[in-house]
Amino acid sequence: MARDIVDDRLIGALHVRALTRAGLAHDHATEHTVFQSGTLDALMAGRYDGDVTIGELLAHGDLGIGTVQHLGGELVVLDGEAWVVDADGAVRPVPAETRTPFAVVCRFTPVATTALAGPLDLGAVHAALDALAPPDEPVVAVRLTGQFSNLRLRSVRAQTPPNPPLTEVTEHQTEWQVGAATGTLLGFRFPAATAGVEVPGYHLHFLSDDRACGGHVLGLGLVAGTAAVDDAGDLHVELPAGVHLGRPGAGADLDAIRRVEGRRVEGGA
Repeated sequence: MARDIVDDRLIGALHVRALTRAGLAHDHATEHTVFQSGTLDALMAGRYDGDVTIGELLAHGDLGIGTVQHLGGELVVLDGEAWVVDADGAVRPVPAETRTPFAVVCRFTPVATTALAGPLDLGAVHAALDALAPPDEPVVAVRLTGQFSNLRLRSVRAQTPPNPPLTEVTEHQTEWQVGAATGTLLGFRFPAATAGVEVPGYHLHFLSDDRACGGHVLGLGLVAGTAAVDDAGDLHVELPAGVHLGRPGAGADLDAIRRVEGRRVEGGA
């Protein structure tokens, strides 16, 4: 398949390739790469209109996270199905024709699994996933199924033009607590060198088994569960018109990323 490569660079051990929409025909699932639509920098600048549909996104992976058109909630892709958690905490399936300005998915194929016994807070879960991940892998996809407590979750409301920057949107995000839930914690760990293209460190969303709750994870407790990790050294980024790869790593505003994520990020203060 032909593809139009806008930029091709090596960031540390991670091969980041930026593609125009012509690159969507490339078989990222077969190559076992991570596929991303848009960039974090573009999202932070208020670029909330995407050109990749959820149907196209699911052709490239069965596990992932992100958002939907106009920043209308937290996207969760699990077992090849797409769900969105809106600002009221409601979980609903996402139609295939819905577009996304920012999402990242992979064809999840675990290379290591382990049982985890709690109680573990979110920091301890991160440490356990780090220990499970293959050494020196720049990108790790994670999936942790089990029983959770004290979940602190968030989402945001859909925006209308003129779009405020993401830092302003998250100042008005909605947060809620879930005392106990059985479900799946999933997402990715990216290196600091990708800051701006992606969220450095762990970026995790949650979805309950009964689809009654979910969202972007700010905090949680793990009672017991099974963790699985998948490694991928290639990140393929589809860039909408007018969006550029920018200067990952050193060019990123880590303090702004910390604020929108609601936590300390790798490389931040």
